[in-house]
Amino acid sequence: MELCFQYDRFDLLQQVAKEIDVQSDPATVDRCVKFFSSHGEFERAIDLLIKVGKHSDVLDICLTNYITISEELAERMTIAKATEETPEEASQRITLLEKLAEACAFQGNHHLAAKKFTQAGNKVKAMKALLKSGDTAKIIFFAQVSRQRDIYIMAANYLQTLDWRSDPEIMKSIIGFYTKGKSQESLAGFYDACAQVEIDEFQNYDKAMGALSESLKCLGKMKTRTPSIEAKMQFLKDRITLVGKFAEARKLYEDRPDDSVHMCSLLLDEPSLDTAVRVGDVYGMMIEHYAQTGNHQKAYSLMEEMRERIPSVNMAFYVDMQTIELVHSSLGLPMKHGMGAEMSREPQQGDIDEEEVESDPEELIEEDYSTVNLTTTGTSSC
Repeated sequence: MELCFQYDRFDLLQQVAKEIDVQSDPATVDRCVKFFSSHGEFERAIDLLIKVGKHSDVLDICLTNYITISEELAERMTIAKATEETPEEASQRITLLEKLAEACAFQGNHHLAAKKFTQAGNKVKAMKALLKSGDTAKIIFFAQVSRQRDIYIMAANYLQTLDWRSDPEIMKSIIGFYTKGKSQESLAGFYDACAQVEIDEFQNYDKAMGALSESLKCLGKMKTRTPSIEAKMQFLKDRITLVGKFAEARKLYEDRPDDSVHMCSLLLDEPSLDTAVRVGDVYGMMIEHYAQTGNHQKAYSLMEEMRERIPSVNMAFYVDMQTIELVHSSLGLPMKHGMGAEMSREPQQGDIDEEEVESDPEELIEEDYSTVNLTTTGTSSC
């Protein structure tokens, strides 16, 4: 062996190393490992360390020398669980698994890190590793099989960072995980976000009211109601009332348009209307009504009032462009341009061209919010 060290005979030393086992002199093992490592023969050093059970030293070599821990190497470093494992042996095995998992995470192999954390029995750290991987399918699967409250909530929090607005399946998973995780306040917050999407993207105030009602139910199920929760519940009740009034006004319009517009006029006097309803939607409905009934002066007055109330408003976002042109032309007024104004159909010299994008939004989900959780989890909402 001394000759091997002296003359750098790797081949002969490798033959000698084959005879080394856990019973061998630790000093001899260390000398062989240092010799292999100093000459860049890391694979041979690692093989020797695994052979004598020095797995922690293998991690040190890998991290110090930027050696990637493959799945095959990780399996070789994993100590099999004995049939009759002592507490000390279990502790050593779990400690090694967690160190291995942390090393894999450090190298960016989050899937392998999650696997080793799972084998160590630390499902929370395993989920954290998966979250860093961004593998949505595996995150959902892991949450479903783990059946652990914290993991359900972590998965739901992650899914909220995705585009759940356009993916009903992700939306159902969020609701299901918060429900299983018994996180009523988080679920209430998500239903609130759903309500805002229904208003902002779809102008569906009926579904928005349903989502807000579900949010209120969730807060009502909380065992401990702090002053903050009570304040949130009252705020939700006020918003539900306002959304409900506007939804009713829209339904009423077909049979009793005058009563409907009167309801909208009263709504505009509500000081907290903009906390629940888009003020532009209310004005837009009234402007369209007066334009269609020939009262163009009233329609124009409402446009001016809307501009004063919402200085940066884009009128064409709430009122059909043809209606805007009709009102201006019938009163002999020029079309306005600039901040908060709408573009005319025929741009003049110096105008900024804007590409008109038409959207045909689909329904966020087919089910009502009061039943979506039944479909997802088979339990009652929240």
